Amino acid sequence: MMVLRTQKVRLYPNKTMQKVLDDLCDYRRYCWNVGLALWNELYEESLILDDKRLRPNEYKVRNELVANKADWQYRFSARCLQLAISDLNKAWKNFFDKAQVNWGKPRFKSKKAPRQGFKTDRAKIIKGKLRLDKPHGIKKWYDIRMSGVKSLTGELKVVSIYRENGKYWASLPFEVEVANKAKTGDKTAVDVNVGHFNYTAGQVNTLPKRLKHLYQRIKCYQKSLAKKRVVNGKQAIQSHNYVKTRAKLQRDYRKVANIQRDLIQKFTTKLVTNYDKIAIEDLQVKQMQMSHVASKGLQRSLFSHFRQILTYKCEWYGKYLVIADKYYPSTQRCSNCGYIKTGDDKISLAGNRKHNTKHHEYICYECGHVMDRDINAVYNLLALI
Repeated sequence: MMVLRTQKVRLYPNKTMQKVLDDLCDYRRYCWNVGLALWNELYEESLILDDKRLRPNEYKVRNELVANKADWQYRFSARCLQLAISDLNKAWKNFFDKAQVNWGKPRFKSKKAPRQGFKTDRAKIIKGKLRLDKPHGIKKWYDIRMSGVKSLTGELKVVSIYRENGKYWASLPFEVEVANKAKTGDKTAVDVNVGHFNYTAGQVNTLPKRLKHLYQRIKCYQKSLAKKRVVNGKQAIQSHNYVKTRAKLQRDYRKVANIQRDLIQKFTTKLVTNYDKIAIEDLQVKQMQMSHVASKGLQRSLFSHFRQILTYKCEWYGKYLVIADKYYPSTQRCSNCGYIKTGDDKISLAGNRKHNTKHHEYICYECGHVMDRDINAVYNLLALI
């Protein structure tokens, strides 16, 4: 099976290529904004005249922008403009699909956004360095040194390069062939919680001590930044200490993200290696975040990231993934007799006030079965396979 495996690498461009990358990021933003303005204009015109033939599409907008190119635009790769309009076309199609996450109309890009980037499908890897396509008329052009590449096997596809917090990164997607994992005949279910994941073989801690220590430092840096920021009218005056503290805060956020993603990658790989059938639940994360008690913990737990990674790994290695319906009562149902708690008998984040039970306790009022709440949910999900 041919799949896309993406590697995130750190780029170390020299001053010349750093200027090139900055200009390409700005040019990508310019192409997106000009293309979106033209797209909106054509769409409104089609609505006013009630003529579907006037509706914009990728080819109309791209050909219009190419035909009206200014002289300065020929200094940049033509693929930067074409890929920007291609992504704009995808974003506009999502606008007509309300089932999409964060559904809405495409927005204009801001130059003040902390992350700026562009895409190219003509990049190559030469002797361990990244080589971008060189436009005509440019004399000085260098390969970009990079670090963090684990493997260079496979065909390189559309490369995404971006600048964030003064550093440069690239996502390198390689098309490789993946063989199915060996069949084990076993099945499991995973109950995701804030700070830990429960499954049939035990529990995985997703909030180790090093993460707690980093969160404490992040909290300290955030308080410090709030005191250092001085506002003079509409412009904020940033001292050297402010810039240094902000850099430390960004560094710790990157460490947190790397630790969390490493934990999830290792756990999902373990699941698809040891089990043929896996069951998880479809959580209503946005509704759960309405409670201020759990919102911060839910954001740090990366539930959707776990589901996304597990989904594509099951597809890669020929495993069967079962996703329980969001209304499936995995927490309220007794795994022993099947009794479902309703009304005042339900278990909430604080337990049950009527019966004075704690958050982690599950007591069946029908058969008297007593067990841990998370283990009970695992067995209920396991019954769906």
